[in-house]
Amino acid sequence: MRVIVTGGAGFIGSHVVDAYIEKGHDVVVIDNLNSGRKENINKKAVFFEADIRERQALEKIIKDFKPEVINHHAAQISVVYSVKNPELDVDVNVKGTLNLVELAGKYDVKRFIFASTGGALYGEPRTLPCTEEHPVLPLAPYGIDKESAEHFIRIYAGIFGFDYVILRYANVYGPRQDPYGEAGVVAIFTMRMLKGEDCIIYGDGNQSRDFVFVEDVARANVLALDYKPRPDVLPIFNIATSRPTTVNKIFEILKKLTSYDKEPVFEKKREGEVYRIYLSYEKAKKYLGWSPSFSIEEGLKITVEWFKRR
Repeated sequence: MRVIVTGGAGFIGSHVVDAYIEKGHDVVVIDNLNSGRKENINKKAVFFEADIRERQALEKIIKDFKPEVINHHAAQISVVYSVKNPELDVDVNVKGTLNLVELAGKYDVKRFIFASTGGALYGEPRTLPCTEEHPVLPLAPYGIDKESAEHFIRIYAGIFGFDYVILRYANVYGPRQDPYGEAGVVAIFTMRMLKGEDCIIYGDGNQSRDFVFVEDVARANVLALDYKPRPDVLPIFNIATSRPTTVNKIFEILKKLTSYDKEPVFEKKREGEVYRIYLSYEKAKKYLGWSPSFSIEEGLKITVEWFKRR
């Protein structure tokens, strides 16, 4: 199968590329290397340095490669930054997606797989765990724009007749996550601990998230290739563990794994972030055949070992 992966040099996207290539698919990676890294790109993939906002560049790649599937991971990923610069978030996460779905329709792409968000989309939960039917009440522009992108995908899929699968991720962590950006508490804590630097916890640390390991996420993207559409099922799936883990718990596990000898530094909470959330993956289990296979302890151990080797 011929697959384009946008954001394929990034943290999650590069793991998806690896999983696709391992299954024998032909993969083209599109990434502007703003946050992605060339060293993350599988050597068997064809790489184009391009921005999803650059319509002409995208069209040439899609026209020449003739993909059967577009897997869209390229994004502005920081909730905090989306609050500071909502215009850029719209430009990348909405307009960039719109470029891709329009071109998918124009060049007869068969399936569009989209990396969406769970935690940032549902807002402060009314019920837990959040199912895909939970009201969408985002607290930041990032969640608003991901929801808008989902609607554009659904609408254009109906207009042009291609299939789509939307994967709403919980908090993804693992090897290759950027420790220097604003997203990714696991990567940030791990690198700071290994360097003996202070770790900052915003708020009281009892805020909880649903942390899902990146290899489990990549496997969900593989299963999404073969998903059989059903008229009675909206193809939107949470990819999560259904287990909440506090930031304090993450700190304590990583502290042991890295032999860190400091206590965390607490600062005031950040705006636009949900306090407690975890997601149901029952729908993904039923229709994709997916469920998480890594515990938080197993995933964090693998992550720390990867950072130590860097």
